[in-house]
Amino acid sequence: MGLFRKKKRPKYVEEILEFEEQAQPQMEEPKERSEIVKQMPKKVRKNPAVEYCEQIHTAAKALEETKREYKMVTDYLTDIQTIENLPEQEFTAIQEIAHGITTLSASRDAYVNKAKTISDVQFAQMEQMENQIPEVIKRLQSNEAYQTTVKRDMQYLEGEKGEWRYYKENLEQEVKILRRLLYVLASVSCAAILLILILGYILKFDIQMPVFVTVLAVGAVGGVMVWRLQNDSTEIKRSQLNINRAITLLNKISFKYVNVTNAVDYACERYHVKNSYELNYIWEQYLEAVREREKYQRANDELDFLTTKLLRKLYSYHLYDAKIWTYQVQALLDKKEMVEVNHELLVRRQKLRTSMEAQMEHIKKAKAEIEKLVKEYPGHEDEVQEILDSLDKICGISV
Repeated sequence: MGLFRKKKRPKYVEEILEFEEQAQPQMEEPKERSEIVKQMPKKVRKNPAVEYCEQIHTAAKALEETKREYKMVTDYLTDIQTIENLPEQEFTAIQEIAHGITTLSASRDAYVNKAKTISDVQFAQMEQMENQIPEVIKRLQSNEAYQTTVKRDMQYLEGEKGEWRYYKENLEQEVKILRRLLYVLASVSCAAILLILILGYILKFDIQMPVFVTVLAVGAVGGVMVWRLQNDSTEIKRSQLNINRAITLLNKISFKYVNVTNAVDYACERYHVKNSYELNYIWEQYLEAVREREKYQRANDELDFLTTKLLRKLYSYHLYDAKIWTYQVQALLDKKEMVEVNHELLVRRQKLRTSMEAQMEHIKKAKAEIEKLVKEYPGHEDEVQEILDSLDKICGISV
């Protein structure tokens, strides 16, 4: 009578099981199993064989998934064998397409990985004003050249003005000296004539000749000095005129220099450059980037064309998955690469086979446990069979 009585688990066992159930991740399959149990009759749910039926259900579903995976890997291996057994002419045609795809992919990757020479902001500005930039560069170069010329002229005029001022100052200094010398000459000549007169009176000699010579000498020296004074005065006036002219030209050129400098500074500020050379460099880099972008777009278009062409060829051989070869075209070109792919699939299939064997073993053990329960609980064969039939109806799995 006590054999079929449900034994109460020890408290600590109940606590451990409760902890394990709470710690177990909420996966989809346990939820499905609980639904299966709910759909069973209440008297069936109380039977301990239900747990083993759930184990069979879980293992059967995992086995089914593993079989699908195993079949997929086998199909991939079959695809490799189909490709390797193609006639040489057809395989060569596929390799030519694969080589084109590899080349275009490398070109596209090179563009993507290429370091930018100008910022996105600079590219956007060049793109927005693409039609105006060449003229802007020419105008800025012309303004910079004119700015350099005007600055050189200003420096020249500044130097010329300084030279004329220095020349004028020398002339003015010479005039001062000459005027003093004239006073000295007049004083000396008067003193000399007075001395001749005194000596002639005392010594009783003819003073006409000495006076004449003295007057002649003083007149000659004085005349030269007066001529020099007049010439210096004329030169001083001419120097002042030249200075005034240099100042006038300097003012005009300074006005032009300010205007052209403002134009250059505004252009540099607008395009965020230091000079026309930098703007021209950015423009050239922009044109290069545009060419590279167009090249990238062409490569993409050609790559799409070749990929579609490769797929059409592979589809004609009724492969399991033709599309996957567009992602591993290197294996079509390199025999070693193909061997590696084949080896990887073989290893993967072997692991799946091992997993299937383990799952089958698990199912057998669970079934053996159910048979054991039937023996231990005679008279409940119908109940157990009802469990198995219910599981078969709900899951569609024959155990």
